[in-house]
Amino acid sequence: MTHKNSAVSVDSDAQDIVLSFIKALNDERFEDARTFASDSMTFHGVLGSRNGAEEYFGDMKKMKMKYRIKKTFADEDDVCLFYDFTMGDITTFGCGWYHLEDGKISSLKVIFDPRPFLHPKA
Repeated sequence: MTHKNSAVSVDSDAQDIVLSFIKALNDERFEDARTFASDSMTFHGVLGSRNGAEEYFGDMKKMKMKYRIKKTFADEDDVCLFYDFTMGDITTFGCGWYHLEDGKISSLKVIFDPRPFLHPKA
């Protein structure tokens, strides 16, 4: 049986890890962000998937996305963020589901409307 206090600690730790990860990405400190991800991290999004942290961070270094967190939810080793994210001149709303194993992000699933990125305004 899990005691409430220990569950709160796990939730809080997972949330702190994910928020530290996002802050490092926003600050373009990719090596710091990388410390919060497992080597085998998987990414699944509306425009594709990535297997492994190196592949994921290779993309992040090119895209230099910026996140503005709207809401955070945590449940044990799962953290969900609602955020506006900006890439270049385009900002859109999205949601990310981060799953942690052994204190590191092991999977990330994101959902957002990709149309602004596929058909940018002239």
